[in-house]
Amino acid sequence: MTEGRATRAMSLEGPSADLPPLGRALSEAAVAVEQTLAQVLPEPHGLHSRVQQAMRHAIMAGGKRLRPFLVIESARLFGVDPERSVRAAAAIELVHTYSLVHDDLPCMDDDDLRRGLPTVHVAYDEATAVLAGDALLTLAFEVLASDKTHHSAEVRCRLITRLAEAAGSDGMIGGQMIDMEAAQNRFGEEEVILLQRLKTGQLFEFSCEAGPILGEAPAEERARLRSYARDMGLVFQITDDLLDVTSTAEQTGKAVGKDKEQGKATLVTLLGIQGARAKAEEIARRAIATLAHYGNNAPQLCALPMYLLDRQS
Repeated sequence: MTEGRATRAMSLEGPSADLPPLGRALSEAAVAVEQTLAQVLPEPHGLHSRVQQAMRHAIMAGGKRLRPFLVIESARLFGVDPERSVRAAAAIELVHTYSLVHDDLPCMDDDDLRRGLPTVHVAYDEATAVLAGDALLTLAFEVLASDKTHHSAEVRCRLITRLAEAAGSDGMIGGQMIDMEAAQNRFGEEEVILLQRLKTGQLFEFSCEAGPILGEAPAEERARLRSYARDMGLVFQITDDLLDVTSTAEQTGKAVGKDKEQGKATLVTLLGIQGARAKAEEIARRAIATLAHYGNNAPQLCALPMYLLDRQS
């Protein structure tokens, strides 16, 4: 057990028992997905062990595990076997972490700190970081393709297709490309929201759609949860941009103040701190209203948008 996972496990036995229901659910989801990640990650071996060590350095360093939580909670709505949902949750965390490894590279954001630890290219080297990111990405699809994730090949193909769309050039990668262009352009609110919906929001959308896909639910369920995820993801990104302005590296576990330094427009720079907070609260309430269809069956998903408004890291 890594130090990060040991800390999670101890927190469930002690302090997390006193957490509010959402905090407890987040901790439990993190433990479950980290146990599965430890199982699916290759043990470092052979002449290529360095890249496998770098993969573990990147993904077992902790983090909020918010995307896995969304998979697990959305799947719960449709009675999905937890063993299946946690594998899909592990797959999205593999893709998310790959994106962070590459995002931190000198040719991208050139960050030295991630989740409170040296970034992969700092701890190892740039070439190893590129390969480790590539390996995490491909492992995600290996996990989804396994019949352990679902007995139906059709369901597995739907998961793979949707994740590929969310992570591709019209999804997360497209958003990253826009982000790289941001410093040279005068983006307005519409362009900033598009950037954030692609770069951050698309993986949230997959995470919430994974539940109804695994549960073989009707298309309207996927559409409803996708709408929720789109708003929830925007709340997450606005609060992330607020933290970039108001927080410290010690609190967030990563560098802050970079958007201003690079001249990038965000909803915070466009609307101001109070205006951005008000916008985030409006969108959070809209996300919650989307879940009214589920009555009292989605308490953690309903609590999440407001929880994000108050996060400190």
